[in-house]
Amino acid sequence: MKAGFISIFGRPNAGKSTLLNAIMGEKLSIVSHKAQTTRHRIKAILTEDNYQLIFSDTPGIIEPKYRLHEKMMHAVKSGLEDADLALLVVDACKDLTEDLALFDSLKLKAPALLVFNKADLATSLQLKNARELFSERPYIKYMLEISALKKSGIEQLIEKVLEFIPEGEKFYEGDELSDLPMKFFISEIIREKIFELFQEELPYQTAVLVQSFKEKSTLIKIMADIIVQRESQKAIILGKGGKMIRDLGTRARQDIELFLDQKVFLELFVKVRPKWRDNELYLKEYGY
Repeated sequence: MKAGFISIFGRPNAGKSTLLNAIMGEKLSIVSHKAQTTRHRIKAILTEDNYQLIFSDTPGIIEPKYRLHEKMMHAVKSGLEDADLALLVVDACKDLTEDLALFDSLKLKAPALLVFNKADLATSLQLKNARELFSERPYIKYMLEISALKKSGIEQLIEKVLEFIPEGEKFYEGDELSDLPMKFFISEIIREKIFELFQEELPYQTAVLVQSFKEKSTLIKIMADIIVQRESQKAIILGKGGKMIRDLGTRARQDIELFLDQKVFLELFVKVRPKWRDNELYLKEYGY
């Protein structure tokens, strides 16, 4: 039996969350084409007969501007401390000079695999240059190419990961996919729909707090607050005649029903909390 912790690192939009979902075969981490979607360290537990791998999807590494960003970077730091192995994910189609500097700055103690994501979209020259760029880094033990979106290369990635994982007993019993509560995943699904529906800075200035999760005989009743910073943002989320929040609620409910495999009644409220991203009490209340 092998058991160990693997932390996934990379710049925003490298495809870390898509990779985690591809590995798990379940949508545990929300995905958006916008950067900095992931705010928490999301643990996913992959258990088979002869191994248990605990993957952590960490936020994209950024320079903090708010206390919220500081909390996000603390999640990255905690992922560094307990990892048996690091997966360093890069977008194979981009200039990777900044990625190299970033990974150097992590001062990794654990061995690392370098994962060239979106390799199906990159040219052979891009991949050759990328490999040469990282070739002299001693902390990188192996490099491989995948497409997380197309789920290609995932089996080979797991096989390579297992070479670096120690023998040991399981850390988690049962068939749980994560150690996070159900309310967390519900709030993340709602937040993903905010990223889909609203533009510019609004999704980044929004939080979601699930206030109630009640299982009835025929459905699950969920009440959640959408937190914004200004009254003008509240008006945008509500929309004319409540159109936008109804659309948001419908999209979120459909995905929540797929996730829970049950009928759901979802009620959303919008609340204004000025400068919540820099307020320690609000951040704790919202789970950061």
